[in-house]
Amino acid sequence: MNDFVFAPPPVVAVPVVGSSARFPVHRVYCVGRNYEDHAKEMGFTGREPPFFFVKPANTVVVVDRDNTPLPYPTLTQDYQHEVELVVAIGQGGSNISAAHALSHVYGYAVGLDMTRRDLQTEMKKQGRPWCIGKAFDHASPIGPITPAAQVGDMAQASIWLDVNGQRRQSAQVHQLIWAIPEIIEHLSKAWTLQAGDLIYTGTPAGVSKLQRGDRLHGHVDGLQDMVSTVV
Repeated sequence: MNDFVFAPPPVVAVPVVGSSARFPVHRVYCVGRNYEDHAKEMGFTGREPPFFFVKPANTVVVVDRDNTPLPYPTLTQDYQHEVELVVAIGQGGSNISAAHALSHVYGYAVGLDMTRRDLQTEMKKQGRPWCIGKAFDHASPIGPITPAAQVGDMAQASIWLDVNGQRRQSAQVHQLIWAIPEIIEHLSKAWTLQAGDLIYTGTPAGVSKLQRGDRLHGHVDGLQDMVSTVV
């Protein structure tokens, strides 16, 4: 017997490259406007203080190289892609210094911060929270996680997204306005990070609208690609 009034939902977990183990997801953090060119295309410039938003763990959907279907969400006419390097936290903590931040990283993955841009924009105009634009079902696709020990210096990696074979987004990870250690430092001052947290570190310029039938191919050097089709 247990004291739950109904069966708890299953644990959201992401496959780990080269292992039968899976990474259980605690929470999803996202960094806003963390590439300069993307900040400019969204109407902002400069190295502003980092800001974050949070998505529930159940927005995570695992996407591999086998063309996983990605459902087109409800309520929107402007569904947009944002390819990102995802940092998987393996050791939690608060007030983590940038100098020690990478020791808290379990691994890395390719991710997509999917956005109902029209809903987000409308909420911004009204000064209201824009969770409806970011934290919907299937809003956080992610590829398998590669342990940090198996990758090189992620700051030197290229990141890109193709849609229907055409390059939409492309950058180098070192172009992040706030680097990975700095992100972890800032986040851990605001929240106590936990093992199982995922950090979507920001997207390059080139975010744009998707249609049903579009095929997405996301890549970060050294990590397993993710391939999906919007259905």
